[in-house]
Amino acid sequence: MDHTSITPPSISELTASLTYGTWRFQKNWKPLHVVDAEGCFFIDASGKRYLDFSAQLMCVHLGYKNQAVIRAIEEQARKLAFIGPGFATDVRAHLSTLLLEVLPRGLEKFFFTTSGTEANEAAFKIARMYTGKTKIIARYHSYHGSTMGSIAATGDPRRWAMEPASKIPGVIFAPEVHCYRCPLLHHYPECEIACVEYIDHMIENESDVAAVLVEPIVGTNGVLIPPKEYMPRLRQICDRHNVLLIADEVMTGWGRTGKWFAVDHWDVKPDILTTAKGITTAYMPLGLCATTKKIGDFFNDHYFAHGHTYEAHPLTLAPAIAAINEYKRLHLIDRAQELGDYLGMKLHELKAKHTSIGEVRGIGLFWAIELVKDRKTKEPFNTYADKVNGTPLLVDKIAGEMMKNGVFIQAWVSHFVIAPPLIITHEEIDAGVNALDNALAIADDATHN
Repeated sequence: MDHTSITPPSISELTASLTYGTWRFQKNWKPLHVVDAEGCFFIDASGKRYLDFSAQLMCVHLGYKNQAVIRAIEEQARKLAFIGPGFATDVRAHLSTLLLEVLPRGLEKFFFTTSGTEANEAAFKIARMYTGKTKIIARYHSYHGSTMGSIAATGDPRRWAMEPASKIPGVIFAPEVHCYRCPLLHHYPECEIACVEYIDHMIENESDVAAVLVEPIVGTNGVLIPPKEYMPRLRQICDRHNVLLIADEVMTGWGRTGKWFAVDHWDVKPDILTTAKGITTAYMPLGLCATTKKIGDFFNDHYFAHGHTYEAHPLTLAPAIAAINEYKRLHLIDRAQELGDYLGMKLHELKAKHTSIGEVRGIGLFWAIELVKDRKTKEPFNTYADKVNGTPLLVDKIAGEMMKNGVFIQAWVSHFVIAPPLIITHEEIDAGVNALDNALAIADDATHN
């Protein structure tokens, strides 16, 4: 046999055969082989460029090859690549001091992790240790991570595969805030924010509630922006019942919504804030669980029963300092608001043109387009059950068509999450919207309108 005629497996084939593709059936997985990236574009092995219209997993806030962040990683690697979390380092003290300037006021004690998932796990444990209570109220249509604790608090179907094991004691679900598809069948503003008042009712009728966990603006599950009264009222409810408020800002932090953090839009100060992704513009894996000083002081005389090897890893902290300084230098927080207004205008123009668009919603550079078969009934093209059962999704077909035309976009069940790098230009926004415009013909042809 002439072995020279055998073609070796490609990088894509090796990846698919030897590693797991997350949140998917493994059969027929053919991951694109990416070899380079710069600015708002990544490049495959053939040299084709793709505009990243969702910043990968809504995390590459500074785009690709930001030199300040890269230099910070290089310099830290040469100086001190690793030391255990029981030691003090320059980089740990520097980042902690810098965080006091940008986080919501009052958050003054920090636990560093390597992911948003781990940050939420830390938040759960801290809340339970501090309050002496057990239950966490989360919401449907939420995502808080993939470990057993965080997936138990997740409301979307990624939790289903882990049940009943994911039902750790004490996690209960409240209705999401979703004015387009109100779970309580109400209408804003006549509803008087019934979804948040229901949380008040839950706390009154449940014993042992330690904390309420929310994404201030829901991310993957549809960029769900609450009415202006929601977060301030939730803060009041938590205070009245002596329950902690945990804000999951893994996706919404670091300028994504036009403020440093989403809670800043309502001047709400959580007891615990978790974040990750944009903290290092995703160049290194870093998560943060930030608490008030009051919570921190509790552990002066009480055992802090949490930790892991890579907590406060020096190589993960250095790029966070550089990233924060880059957000400031490039004025990206204000810029996200300015360009977000432009992106929103372009997306609303698409809604006027395409019968398949049920709703456009967003803030800053964080937007969603929800597709429907029928605007009157709001019937979606696909459901959560379709996602986990492997039913082909229309949004995936549209996203595939956009990839053919050089634009990458995140699709989830029946909507797209549009969250480009904060450095995106008006011209690049136009290119991304035009690709979406052309691909939406697939959905329009399948509507009942």
